[in-house]
Parts: sequence; structure tokens; C-alpha cells
Amino acid sequence: MTRERMMGEGLFHLSHLPQEGEMKVTLVLEPRSNISGGESPLSPSAVSHCDSASSTQSLSHGGAPELLVGLSYNATTGRLSVEMIKGSHFRNLSVNRVPDTYGKLFLLNSVGQEMSRCKTSIRRGQPNPVYKETFVFQVALFQLSDVTLMISVYNRRTMKRKEMIGWIALGQNSSGEEERDHWEEMKETKGQQVCRWHALLES
Repeated sequence: MTRERMMGEGLFHLSHLPQEGEMKVTLVLEPRSNISGGESPLSPSAVSHCDSASSTQSLSHGGAPELLVGLSYNATTGRLSVEMIKGSHFRNLSVNRVPDTYGKLFLLNSVGQEMSRCKTSIRRGQPNPVYKETFVFQVALFQLSDVTLMISVYNRRTMKRKEMIGWIALGQNSSGEEERDHWEEMKETKGQQVCRWHALLES
């Protein structure tokens, strides 16, 4: 009842406006995946709401594995909520078939010791899997700048064998600028979920 779903969006450059008078424009709305990631300010990394997280495709057209993650933190309860929403461009590295994937989440303290861990269920045969699973970690406000959240995605090849598709880290030891910005934005929004796509790093 409370979720919003984006039907489409369009870009209009204000430089096209006339100096005086009115101008009527018909704007064709498109799915976000059709808008170029390199030029669009409407890319998911610049959006602070998961308005279309359930239907938005990754903006990486180069085929690199990516993961859409939602973060929120409630300072009153000390609850860090991490939603592993969906993946993009997951592939089986060893054989030519779509992978069976799952995610692992680890929360580490300031010296790298594991505080908590959890795992998603397996998504079978999906190169762009939808997980929509949320995990809650207890983190005191004074700890929030000292913890690291590790998210790894694995391809389960057989019952006993697995291979890592990629990983990211957010928090104190973020794996990149995008991950650091996502963590800082989460802290600033004070309880509101913030979603971003992240390129997975190879193991």
C-alpha cells in the first residue's frame, strides 16, 4: 500500500528553455534502464529512494556484475537494515549456463573481527536475480563509523563447490568511493532507506 513504483522518466535540459514566454513540451517517458548511465543525473546512484528498485535494471551495459543494495539505520533502536535487492549480469564463470546464486553478509568490527553473519536463499538459474531479502544488524550509534559490512555473491556449482562472483565492502573499510558515499548518505538520511547499484569486485 505504501510502496511507489516508477512508471517512467525523461530528461529535459533547461538550456532548451526560451529566455521569455512559455514553452510546451511533450516528454516521452522511458524505463530508467534506457537512459544512458554515463550522462544521466537520474542514475540510481544519485537517487536517495528505492522508488523503482523492484523493476529498475542496472545501468552498466558493459556486462559487469552489479548488486542493488538498500541501507537504512535507526539511531534510536540501533538497527542497521540491509536489503539485498537484486543483481545484474551474474554469470557462471566455468560453464556456459545461468548461475545459481546467493549472497553472504558479514558485519566486522574496527579490527576486522566478525560480529554477525547471514545468508540469502539461493536464486536458481537467474543472471539478473531478485532477492528482496532484508537483514538487520544491531549496531550502536557510536559504532556506526567503525564497522564494515561485507557483501559477497557466490555461484553454487554443486552441493559442495562454490565460486565467488564478486564482493563489496561498505562502512569503515569501504571497497570504493561509491560504497563510502552510500554509507555516508545512509547516516545522513536518519532512518530512510537509501539504494544504490554497486559494481562487484572480483575475488
